[in-house]
Amino acid sequence: MMATEHEAAADLGLSQTDINWDRLDKTRFHVIGAVLFSVQSALLHPIAVVKTRIQVSGAEFAQTNGRLVFKNILRNDGIPGLFRGYGTSAIGSLPGRVVCLTSLEMAKDSVLKSTENMDIPEATRTTIANAAAGMVSSLISGVYFVPLDVVCQRLMVQGLPGMTKFNGAVDAAHKIFRTEGIRGLYRGFGMTVVSYSPASAVWWGAYGFAQHMIWRGLGYGEDIEKKSPSHGEIVIVQAAAGTLAGAASSVLTTPLDTIKTRLQVMDNYGEGRPSVMKTARQLLKEDGWKGFYRGFGPRFLNMSLWGTSMIVTYELISMY
Repeated sequence: MMATEHEAAADLGLSQTDINWDRLDKTRFHVIGAVLFSVQSALLHPIAVVKTRIQVSGAEFAQTNGRLVFKNILRNDGIPGLFRGYGTSAIGSLPGRVVCLTSLEMAKDSVLKSTENMDIPEATRTTIANAAAGMVSSLISGVYFVPLDVVCQRLMVQGLPGMTKFNGAVDAAHKIFRTEGIRGLYRGFGMTVVSYSPASAVWWGAYGFAQHMIWRGLGYGEDIEKKSPSHGEIVIVQAAAGTLAGAASSVLTTPLDTIKTRLQVMDNYGEGRPSVMKTARQLLKEDGWKGFYRGFGPRFLNMSLWGTSMIVTYELISMY
């Protein structure tokens, strides 16, 4: 009996320590995941609010750190201020998450199949597949998420000087559409593609690379079939890899995210429609080059925790 269990565990292999959607009950994942991800979003939403406020604040608040912004929101708006836009984000993200994960799965499977006969290391092949899948998924899901993102971020920054006040998500969407048309709801779409696609590609690519390096550091080489890791080890290694991936992605893509957020939320600086160049010039004028890394701390924390909790949720659902 013990020998049989050992052989079954050995069959897990190194490839099974990656995100493998083929061995997951998709319906169960999306139903149970909807609950778990909603809880996860609730825990991380205050971080997103703090990040957004730091990125769009005026020059006089340029050096304000996340802890002070958090305290200021609590003092002025209470707990509800930290959860502005959460309901819209949580409900609106449910169908978007299905689109995102389905496209991620299909893209990764396609890349893995097209590279299976190539003479490249497994770690490199997995990294390429993860990065390509992350970029494709971000491109496809961006069509759905950008209007949701615009509305949520407008709700997050209510109370800041010069920001329009809205009576909920429907009122925000209506006012944006009435004053700016459909282009208003897709404000920053180009920058979203430019920022989120590389961010997703970097995150998934770095995650795959970091995970393989950690396994090798723990003594699991290409002959992992002879020494199979436990589920507990898999979850811990995936969580660590997710944190490292969040750090890499944040360092490389925070400047793009800062411009994107300001472009979606802030007005035209006195003339014409908002643009990437106007937004970047205003940011340079207010805070110099370091202004492009506004909100880096909260964004790093948000990306690391989101990715890590998503992967851990995946493993927990696949185990039970």
